[in-house]
Amino acid sequence: MKKYLVLLLFISATTFVYTQQKKITLEEIWGGAFTTKGMDALRSMNDGQHYTLLDANKKSRTSSILKYQYNTLLQTETILTSSPANGVPYFTSYSFNEDESKILLATEVESIYRYSKRAVYYVYDLVTKVSVKISDEKIMAPLLSPDGNKVAYVFENNLFVLDLPSGNTAQITQDGEINAIINGLTDWVYEEEFGFVRAFAWNATGTMIAFLRFDEQAVPEFSMDVYGATLYPSQNRFKYPKAGEDNSAVSLHLYELAKKQTSDISLPQDYYIPRIQWKHNANELSVQTLNRLQNHLKMYTVNAREGTVSLLLEEQDPAYVDITDNLTFLEDDSFIWTSEKDGYNHIYLHKPDGDLKKQLTNGAWEVTNYYVFDPKKKTIFYQGTENGSINRDVYSVGINGKNKKRLTNKTGTNSAAFSTNFTYFINTFSNADTPFEYTLHKASSGEQLKEILDNKIVKEKLAGYQTSPKEFSTIEINGYELNMWMVKPANFDASKKYPLFLFQYSGPGSQQVANRWLGSNDYWHQLLAQEDIIVACVDGRGTGLKGRDFKKMTYKELGKYEVEDQIAVAKKLSDLDFIDEARTGIWGWSYGGFMASNCILKGNDTFEMAIAVAPVTSWRFYDTVYTERFMQTPQENPGGYDENSPLTYPNLLKGKYLLIHGSGDDNVHVQNTMRMITELVQANKQFDWAIYPDKNHGISGGNTRLQLYTKMTNFIKDNL
Repeated sequence: MKKYLVLLLFISATTFVYTQQKKITLEEIWGGAFTTKGMDALRSMNDGQHYTLLDANKKSRTSSILKYQYNTLLQTETILTSSPANGVPYFTSYSFNEDESKILLATEVESIYRYSKRAVYYVYDLVTKVSVKISDEKIMAPLLSPDGNKVAYVFENNLFVLDLPSGNTAQITQDGEINAIINGLTDWVYEEEFGFVRAFAWNATGTMIAFLRFDEQAVPEFSMDVYGATLYPSQNRFKYPKAGEDNSAVSLHLYELAKKQTSDISLPQDYYIPRIQWKHNANELSVQTLNRLQNHLKMYTVNAREGTVSLLLEEQDPAYVDITDNLTFLEDDSFIWTSEKDGYNHIYLHKPDGDLKKQLTNGAWEVTNYYVFDPKKKTIFYQGTENGSINRDVYSVGINGKNKKRLTNKTGTNSAAFSTNFTYFINTFSNADTPFEYTLHKASSGEQLKEILDNKIVKEKLAGYQTSPKEFSTIEINGYELNMWMVKPANFDASKKYPLFLFQYSGPGSQQVANRWLGSNDYWHQLLAQEDIIVACVDGRGTGLKGRDFKKMTYKELGKYEVEDQIAVAKKLSDLDFIDEARTGIWGWSYGGFMASNCILKGNDTFEMAIAVAPVTSWRFYDTVYTERFMQTPQENPGGYDENSPLTYPNLLKGKYLLIHGSGDDNVHVQNTMRMITELVQANKQFDWAIYPDKNHGISGGNTRLQLYTKMTNFIKDNL
């Protein structure tokens, strides 16, 4: 390799063989031949000595909650099994109330958008062995009260509470209306971009419910034709605020069960309310708000008894402030918080009044996940990238910021699930050479106690295939050391010339160059390597886990620096003796499709081929929360929107271009592709395209993925 490629990590080739062996097929990839096993719906029980798993068999339509002992890993009990005898049908998820006396079960689940679903729910009483159906209708987001005697839920945009002992149901709100008013659930854009659906919460004593109300009447409505299998298509109509348009008016309310009374809470700044969370004090609610530009976060304390609001914490950033779930209140309502304010994401301890007490982690690396706090040992557990930005390890640190320990010792991606008494954690580990392993560890030292589950059978199976290692390195581009992986053909010959095919996503804060086990696209890239194609991936400027400045340098210019980097990568790699500079391609999905489209246009002297799946072609078509976070509004930043839009440059197309979209994509609307098609047609450019009827952003279901990847594979073979 040239001197500008600095080798960081070369995965051992024990799995990968260089002789002519069996080839991976598309049918195997999308037929589940390389599927790994996991620990489904792992929950630690209150005693800290046991955990539960879900065993759901789709074929037999039976499901069970199994109880295991940590120190022996032996199953000690079957807590519940679906059966006509106990009135519990086949269920696919479960959750306990606080004292584990009742279980909430989801059946007949129907997906709506990315996270939302409606289902028929049951509550099973572990003491009386009686199950209760919450409603004959499919409801949304049910949540048991702390004592398990009540369950709150949403039906047809209104909030309800079922009293389990009496069987009485109370309707808390009356004004819910589809595409107008939502109580207790988020609207589309909150679900997609702030990552939550349930917009209500019980206080610690179960005497109050805090909930958000979304008035989306002013939000423009989007419609999609649903072709289905009937004589006439129907329409899916929903509120979708595109960049610069009106958002829902969101308000905060408190319902007191004893008084059957709702109070309205007025917040000084409440354009967005992305998080609400009760404190240990049952009368105090924390509420996070953001201004529209999302560069000024305020967290308030609401005194539920008095109805007063006081400022608890403020965060500001010249670009934007990220919303996370890393807020944890301790017993005295001091709290743990993560922030990028020193340039990297780290953990901070704040006093009950919000004043900063201490920064607990620091350094030129990122905290990627906050786990739990052990109050007895005054220890925090978290995940971080101190061992390199492509790796993850589990750590502990004292509440005083001292005695930091690395609790995992294998290089790759480690993540932890802790027992409730903080004695143990179950570690999930993988790297590019090792499929997922589950092991039991001491939380105090990280010492491995037992192996729980591995996927050696998948690794052994792959040993019979013609596969190649992922070579991790860095490449210097535009003054930055960027992370890269490369997959070469198994029979690689440095004296030959190979086509280069780049894969990327490139979105703000994202990461594709990570030391973890293979996903479906990785298997596909192996298939392409079997066809004597070199596949590479580089995380350019704007991607994550290298600090605030690196991530946020693309602010107001999405598609500028990221495209410059991918073009420069292609040019630099083409200087390698074994790369054929006349055969260079790029592909990506969603943001990656936006990138691939721009690269084939702006880099038309570098790329000969591109595939764009479900691409954004203009940020004017995408939603307010995501787009304005990085771009401000189109009214404030028209140049940033238009100068980096593929729609502006159809006349630049010279190479082979495949454009793919699902017509039922509620996220990146097919409008993006239709407008791109229009511009290319008017520029008299030839290209290929495919629309998948009624398919959403994932373009899946039945044989859809197999057909899609067959199409892309053939396009690559024909044009690269």
